[in-house]
Amino acid sequence: MTTGITGQAPQRPLLKYLLSLLTLLVGSEFGYGQDKSSPVPALVHTDTLRQVQINASHLQPLQTSRVPHQRLKGGQLERLNSLNVADALRFFSGLQVKDYGGAGGLKTVDVRSMGTNHTSVFYDGVQLGNAMNGQTDLGKFSLDNIGEIHLYTFQKSDIFQPARAFAAGSSLYLESKAPVFAEGRGTNGGFKWKAGSFGLINPSAWLQQRISKNVSASLSTEWQKSDGDYKFRYTNGVYDTTASRQNGDMDALRVEAGFYGVMRDSSQWTLKGYHYRSARGLPRSIVSNNFESDERLWDRNSFLQASWKSAWGPKFQSMVNAKYAYDYTRYLDPDHYRQEGALDNHYRQKELYISLSNKYQIKPYWTIGLSGDWINNKLDADLDFFAYPTRNTKLVAAASSLDFKTFHLQASLLGTYVSEKVKAYQSAKNFHQYTPAVSASWQPFREQPLLVNAFYKKTFRMPTFNDLYYSMIGNTALQPERVSQYNVGASFNKNLNSGIWNSLSFQTNAYYNKVKDKIVAIPAENLFRWTMVNLGEVDIRGIESNIRSGLQASEEIMLQIGLNYAYQKAVEVTPGASNLNHQIPYTPLHSGSLTLGADYKNMSLNYSYVYCGERYSQKTNIPVHYIQPWYTHDLSYAQVFKVSDHRYKFNAELNNVFNQYRDIVLNFPMPGRSFRFTLSTNI
Repeated sequence: MTTGITGQAPQRPLLKYLLSLLTLLVGSEFGYGQDKSSPVPALVHTDTLRQVQINASHLQPLQTSRVPHQRLKGGQLERLNSLNVADALRFFSGLQVKDYGGAGGLKTVDVRSMGTNHTSVFYDGVQLGNAMNGQTDLGKFSLDNIGEIHLYTFQKSDIFQPARAFAAGSSLYLESKAPVFAEGRGTNGGFKWKAGSFGLINPSAWLQQRISKNVSASLSTEWQKSDGDYKFRYTNGVYDTTASRQNGDMDALRVEAGFYGVMRDSSQWTLKGYHYRSARGLPRSIVSNNFESDERLWDRNSFLQASWKSAWGPKFQSMVNAKYAYDYTRYLDPDHYRQEGALDNHYRQKELYISLSNKYQIKPYWTIGLSGDWINNKLDADLDFFAYPTRNTKLVAAASSLDFKTFHLQASLLGTYVSEKVKAYQSAKNFHQYTPAVSASWQPFREQPLLVNAFYKKTFRMPTFNDLYYSMIGNTALQPERVSQYNVGASFNKNLNSGIWNSLSFQTNAYYNKVKDKIVAIPAENLFRWTMVNLGEVDIRGIESNIRSGLQASEEIMLQIGLNYAYQKAVEVTPGASNLNHQIPYTPLHSGSLTLGADYKNMSLNYSYVYCGERYSQKTNIPVHYIQPWYTHDLSYAQVFKVSDHRYKFNAELNNVFNQYRDIVLNFPMPGRSFRFTLSTNI
């Protein structure tokens, strides 16, 4: 992100140090394969966060973007009947949120049917890693401290970013709320209390403090508890019954703190600490009238990350990022008896990440960039026949950008070098790959905000530690999953200011993805154990469109409309396959959403509709694998009021108004009708 810093250049020895660091990162392909017995926690990158204005009275339109880009921020997030990030993503087009039901159920996202592992999730500019299974549970991230959510199907159009950001097929960016102070104030704070169906209790609080003229701090904490006991309808093909979901309880705590500063030379730095812990039940898939489950899961996720960004004169900028993360998981299955007792496994992941990014402006219209990242991942587990793997990954990205008034061209080349070693048994082979990407955008009419864009990108994802080394299941001979992406689209964004029509925005994209050696993860008897199926080759063709408009019905009434639609034809094309041209599992042909909002004085009323078309649960499209379409209608009402000159906001939500019973993942039933109430106030 360009900072616009024009201060004096620092001393040359520091510049030589930074360039030496980049040389160290990229000097040899597998020079970092040695085990580091005691990695030192380091400081890591967070993008400079922009001021977030939350104003529910104005439409926040789609951006006229050089690359396919969808965004939710501020008032839009508040309008949605969403408890966490996964709920909010339902209103993006071209993706599927895989939800296993209830507050504690696993929630992941699959963009354009490439697979969950091809979507990288970034929190304040730094990727959330999970070398064990490659998936990020988005249900862990509450919206209470999220200011913006961005989805890039290509990559950011700014080449000033870590090398890791060039590697993903699609990128989801979560930006937390940064301190913003009114004139003459040095403290902000607030408290929110949520309660609702299924025993939900969810209090949260936040505090922002100005420490000095150039340094500020933030603190956010939240506790969430739910018994997860909801009704669902089940049929075995002969008769229907209504039962209660069991073992879906959750108790979770989140605490995060951040520091933000500007130095004398205008360099910017951030430091962030995050901790999340949860204890939850794992509800079993409903098969053969078996509704009971005693499995338990405990999580502890912590990380420390920081960023330092500076300009070395008017043309050259650098950014240093680092991160240390520790993840602990315990899985208990009392019904799985072994000679030494019930199955009780413990997993510990450690990640150390260091990055250096540089950008240099050769001409006003020509910019080049060079980034280098190093990642060290370790996994320990008390499993039988476990390999105890360590993975060292180095990434080097070179990029160039041409930016004219009506035309933009960006190209990049990413080199990835992976080496692995294990303490026992056989490790996977070392791997290296070069992946190009190019994008272009053109504004055909200078007087009209219409932008035409296209891109090509080649990506891959490494097999996870579970794919390679899971006891008795892993296969160290697995090949990476490779994807070629093609896209052409257009976007339009204009403030009309004529009559009742205030603004109009739309985006539409047509795409083709070619996937080779595709690996699909399908849950077996429970959501913690998976069966890995290699589909060989998959062709994915699709169209996604988004439209938003704002209407000024009167001086006091503002209306908002949002419509998303996606068409996806994702079929197996492996030569000789028995399921040739069959739609791949859990990919609907049609999906979409509709949002309506109305603001009047201190009140707002919102309606949302989400539709997911018919799908199949297995790779063979036969009637026994057919899953019916589902849809939900949600309503919410919000009002701001004063008590003793203090402002409060009350919000009431009614979700799944018509109580539709549905499975997003087969045999993992979702909740029916539910309600939620929220009372919040700011200091």
